[in-house]
Amino acid sequence: MKKVLTFSLLLILGLAASQLLPGMLGDGYPVFRNVSTTLLYVCLSFIMINVGREFEIDKTRWRSYAADYFIAMATAAVPWLLIALYYVFVLLPSGYWNDADAWKENLLLSRFAAPTSAGILFTMLAALNLRQSWMYRKIQVLAIFDDLDTILLMIPLQIMMIGMRWQLFAVVFIVFLLLWLGWKKLNAYEMRQEWWAILLYSAAVFALTQAVYLGSKHFYGEEGSIHIEVLLPAFVLGMVMRTRHTDTRGDRIAATGISFLFMFLVGLGMPLFVGIDTPSPAEALSVTGSQPMMPWGIIALHVVAVSLLSNIGKLVPMFFYRDRKLSERLALSIGMFTRGEVGAGVIFIALGYNLGGPALVISVLTLVLNLILTGIFVVWVKRLALRTYTPDTSSPAGALSARPE
Repeated sequence: MKKVLTFSLLLILGLAASQLLPGMLGDGYPVFRNVSTTLLYVCLSFIMINVGREFEIDKTRWRSYAADYFIAMATAAVPWLLIALYYVFVLLPSGYWNDADAWKENLLLSRFAAPTSAGILFTMLAALNLRQSWMYRKIQVLAIFDDLDTILLMIPLQIMMIGMRWQLFAVVFIVFLLLWLGWKKLNAYEMRQEWWAILLYSAAVFALTQAVYLGSKHFYGEEGSIHIEVLLPAFVLGMVMRTRHTDTRGDRIAATGISFLFMFLVGLGMPLFVGIDTPSPAEALSVTGSQPMMPWGIIALHVVAVSLLSNIGKLVPMFFYRDRKLSERLALSIGMFTRGEVGAGVIFIALGYNLGGPALVISVLTLVLNLILTGIFVVWVKRLALRTYTPDTSSPAGALSARPE
């Protein structure tokens, strides 16, 4: 629980620093911003490599995972679409309701609503000796597929932002190549997996994606550059590693420390919005960024509304698995309420497209609110799980699994 509260605190501290440092550093702030952004993407790559390492599946039984995958996809998509509709029809003036740019920007910005980060939930349920319960096994599967869906659904959104240019086909080719490689070479390569080795891999993934961007920018200009975010390459790199479940004290401390640093850097990367009533020149290039800032009381109401919509959307699993008790299905759905690093990473990627304005502020504060509420979600799931606990011995040894953090 302390870890989740620390996430929230560091995100808030980063937000506060993002409003103070531009004035304090003056002309030196752009250099500082570039360094902090580089560190953020390296941390995000580290996190996604570890998510990929947790992706273990018996490829001979892939059909048995199909239903879980589509349930996870719906669990990722429903809150995303609900919030996109809210952002367009509630936050924007009616003149933008039929604007294609408004829709694609808000579809990207609202993507933060879907990701889960249920490591603390796994840890607490395992401590209660519920590792063999149906709910524990199923939430592992759905959480991993949910994160995978988040990564994959980012691809068409980024293609929408690029537009119909030849770079679109280059991005699609790279995506399919990475997915084919990840599936073909799943758990195939013996690689060092200590925290320092994964950190080196993370830096290499970031350097490679930057090289593609800078090289294409050099030859074709900013408009013709190719953006490949670190999310998918890092995840695939984790997939192809032959997973070794190391759990040394040093690895735990490093992974936690990098996650803490990442959350602080996400807050630090937010644009200046306190005391600003008009958008910056960069933000004015986008529909969301061009919107005037709202009073803080109104923003608070929107944060509550968006949080409710995102969690209502996460109730999708409750309408499936009808052979289980309602309380078990409810516990499974509430377990998907938790938020974490992947959602924060999606918000930061949105900044790269100059998205901003009140929708961005609402998105970040909604993430903070849900991180704070994670403790309540975990206690709720724990009580439901203890009430309905039944050991599940049907899962084969080769089934999809996730390692508690």
